[in-house]
Amino acid sequence: MIGKSLVAAVLLLVPAAPASAAPRYSPTGMISYEIFTATNEARAEAGCPALRADTELIIASVRQSGYMAATRNFGHLGAGGSTFVTRARAAGYEQPSGENIAWGFQDPHDVMAAWLASPPHRANILNCDARSIGAGVRLAEDGTPYYTQVFGWD
Repeated sequence: MIGKSLVAAVLLLVPAAPASAAPRYSPTGMISYEIFTATNEARAEAGCPALRADTELIIASVRQSGYMAATRNFGHLGAGGSTFVTRARAAGYEQPSGENIAWGFQDPHDVMAAWLASPPHRANILNCDARSIGAGVRLAEDGTPYYTQVFGWD
């Protein structure tokens, strides 16, 4: 279960859509929470334990989504050539296990469906040995969403 302080951290770290954008979905903090919930639902259906939301992984995921949204450079390499491992460690998390990224999906359920239909992304979500997650969404200037999930062993 997520504590109030963690939910507050998610909402503070992930700003809402710019006033000029008219997305048909909730603010980005709520989208992150919906992805977290949908991930644990998929894991439960597969017999995996629920993931714990981790503040450091949330920070790492928001930073990567922010980088992609700001630069329009969609990929697993971030600022300065960083990887999900170096970003998670920079945020204070020592044992990251994987990362999923996506962009352009206007609904969190659509991005989850796409990840679950992709074998490598599905493997990250349904890795029953993973114990924690951070999910982040940031919007580009034109309102295009960029999504990141970072998973961890702790």
